[in-house]
Amino acid sequence: MKLKKQHSSYIARKITKDLINAPFIEIRKEKSFITAECERIINEDIQKEIALDEAVDELLEKQEDDIEFYKADYRQLFWMTKKRMANDFGVNLNFEDRFSNIAHLIMDYLYEEDFIHFTVSDNQVKNLIAESIHNFIKGYDEADTLAYEKIKTYKRKLIPGTEDYDLVFSRLYEEELIKKGLI
Repeated sequence: MKLKKQHSSYIARKITKDLINAPFIEIRKEKSFITAECERIINEDIQKEIALDEAVDELLEKQEDDIEFYKADYRQLFWMTKKRMANDFGVNLNFEDRFSNIAHLIMDYLYEEDFIHFTVSDNQVKNLIAESIHNFIKGYDEADTLAYEKIKTYKRKLIPGTEDYDLVFSRLYEEELIKKGLI
């Protein structure tokens, strides 16, 4: 699954919760500071991919006439171009490797800035953070679907995209994530 900006705060909260609950990690700063730094690092990674997508889109727009002339599949061209340009933007398109890299960046930052301390191997902490990301991703789809289904049963019909809908969906979504232990 592609990481999205709206998920970064939830993922950061899940990582923070798992770090706090880990018996081999000593927390040295407030929970809110750890969450904020995790979210910042995740958002920086997401921003790199957004920049890559925009560059690919811009490049393909310049070739729009040729794409139409040859009746090429735009989505396939987009993906192939994105794979070619990913290294230039520092984006890893393999999700396992990408999540591992994000986990490593978070662990390094939190340790170097004295947010956390641990006496176990770096890999154990990095794996804990990566597992937090994986667990969130696994539970995300189910929580999203359950929140959507609950909104459909409301007596008052909410229109997707409105402020009321977004507010109710966000609240229901968070409730489902809490039930699943993801935040």
